[in-house]
Amino acid sequence: MATSFNLAQRLIADHLVEGDPTPGSEIAIRIDQTLCQDATGTLVMLELEAMGVVRARTRVSVQYVDHNVLQTDFRNHDDHLFLQSAARRFGLWYSRAGNGVSHPVHMERFGVPGATLLGSDSHTPANGGMGMLAIGSGGLDVAFAIAGEPLRLRMPMVRGVRLVGALQPWVSAKDVVLEMLRRHGVGGCRGYIVEYFGPGLDCLSAMDRHVIANMGTEMGATTSVFPSDEAIRLFLRQQQREDDWRPLVADPGCVYDDSEEIDLAQIEPLIACPSSPGNVVTVRSVAGMPIHQAMIGSSANPGLRDFWISGMMLAGRRIHDQVSFEVNPTSRQLIANLSDTEAFSALIDGGARFHQAGCNGCIGMGQAPGTGRVSLRTVPRNFPGRSGTKDDRVYLCSPETATASAIAGRIADPRDVAEWERIAFPIWREPERLRVDPGMIQAPPPATDPRPELDRGPNIAALPTLPPLTDEAEVPVAMKVGDDISTDEILRAGAEVLSLRSNIPRISRYVFTAIDEGFPDRAERARQDHGGHVVVAGHNYAQGSSREHAAIAPRHLGQIAVIAKSYARIGWQNLVNSGIIPLEFADQADYECLAPGDLVRFTALRSALAAGDTAWVTNARTGQRIRLRHRLANREVKIVLAGGVLNHIRDGLITEVKETSGHPQGVEVPV
Repeated sequence: MATSFNLAQRLIADHLVEGDPTPGSEIAIRIDQTLCQDATGTLVMLELEAMGVVRARTRVSVQYVDHNVLQTDFRNHDDHLFLQSAARRFGLWYSRAGNGVSHPVHMERFGVPGATLLGSDSHTPANGGMGMLAIGSGGLDVAFAIAGEPLRLRMPMVRGVRLVGALQPWVSAKDVVLEMLRRHGVGGCRGYIVEYFGPGLDCLSAMDRHVIANMGTEMGATTSVFPSDEAIRLFLRQQQREDDWRPLVADPGCVYDDSEEIDLAQIEPLIACPSSPGNVVTVRSVAGMPIHQAMIGSSANPGLRDFWISGMMLAGRRIHDQVSFEVNPTSRQLIANLSDTEAFSALIDGGARFHQAGCNGCIGMGQAPGTGRVSLRTVPRNFPGRSGTKDDRVYLCSPETATASAIAGRIADPRDVAEWERIAFPIWREPERLRVDPGMIQAPPPATDPRPELDRGPNIAALPTLPPLTDEAEVPVAMKVGDDISTDEILRAGAEVLSLRSNIPRISRYVFTAIDEGFPDRAERARQDHGGHVVVAGHNYAQGSSREHAAIAPRHLGQIAVIAKSYARIGWQNLVNSGIIPLEFADQADYECLAPGDLVRFTALRSALAAGDTAWVTNARTGQRIRLRHRLANREVKIVLAGGVLNHIRDGLITEVKETSGHPQGVEVPV
């Protein structure tokens, strides 16, 4: 690594415990903090139990309840009680349902510039907005970090993005990250950390940076990083934690693997069309399309300013008669502070529908749009059906665009609505102090307290025991998909499915049903008749959410391998941890040589994986041999051979959680 570090390299160097930090090499970094949310946290807690972990060994680990807050039957509340008991048992902080969305709340209460954060949610990089090295990962990786083990990953390259100029009226941070998505699409930053710097930072608050870092995930980036400067100092002062601030910037003269520049003054309102965050165009190019729903909030636009400006735009006005205008507050603290402003009553008087603090419609937990109706949302994703409506038409945009369109009843550029409605641009100024509300975050009990039993409702199922990898197999291609298949399409979100997240046998009945409702039965027959199945895919397989259910549930149905052109980072690692081989075509043209229903034959598979990076598969229908590759390190080969990382532990290949690793869980971070 260079002697003059960019900020991303500096953060990695400060936490490096193993490996050569050159791009592509496997490294291990110490993790200071972890974050779990309830849609993924139940598995993490079950994994901690299976691993025999006694107590968290990070500086801070927090379990949030923010995704599955709807309690339409007993299952979600039972899981909340389970997570609360697990937090006490393993020594984690616990943020109760209704307290708020994990990423902004973590930044407010626990984020520390210069620290590492690993979260079982793909939008964990949002905390990179305050100078943290914040990475999303699958639950098993997070469980190991809680146990004091380092995170192992391949050293990313670093893309430097120099920001110049200043944002113009009616343009905000969401438009900046949409500009990045317009440039790079949903896979263009795979293998990179995106680092922002330059004089343009002066017009971006801490929460503006959170918006941009949050949606770096949608470009496939490992994480996004901003410096810790006076904007972060002000943010921590607002949270009554200024003592946690430290300045962090890149070294003078540092270099980047790739670099680009954005003139903020040249950005105009942008919008991502259905059904991909990378399908970005100008708002004016799609203006005039009637809408029936608009939504502000979520982890991708969580700041007080984002709600305030919507309220100020609505002052003295009402939303269009045909539009349902949804307000998803990101935290109870935000509600308290928003209620101190005139924007709060303007939202109420203008016809907004207020919901409880949480992810809500972002993850398909309520607020589903009508059949075939257009919904504008400030959320980070618009994958097909994610909203809860199968034929949804979800557009991603800024709070300004969502509010302007709600007023107009059609997609509209906020600059145009401001002219029609004679709305003066509201100028936001960051307050020096905010009302701080830590009351719904529970501290871990002292380590000397007796360890409580886990509170298990009837929907909490034990983790399934999975067999080790077989050496010979002849299995069908149960599914063939194209590029950019998301985890929402592998295992869809929404109230019906995610309430089963703690029950792998039940949730496996939804695998790939967003694409083909007959897949679970077909996979079950393949397991009975052939011992399993494979899936064939194009580029960027398993992009999107970090939920490891999209790997564990297919594994439960007998999936032994995915054969793809390329993978999203977290999706690839989740396959490995679940014991599914992530194979890649050596010649990508061979993707055309496998069809749904083909039987594919593997021979001497275990020895092939152990011997090198090449494996072969034969199409029994055509007789063609296809050369495949994998990117598994020796450690990961052993995990796959064992049938997954938990089998790897049970087999004694990992003998213990090191008592000297990490840090004893403390309560020193003020809330």
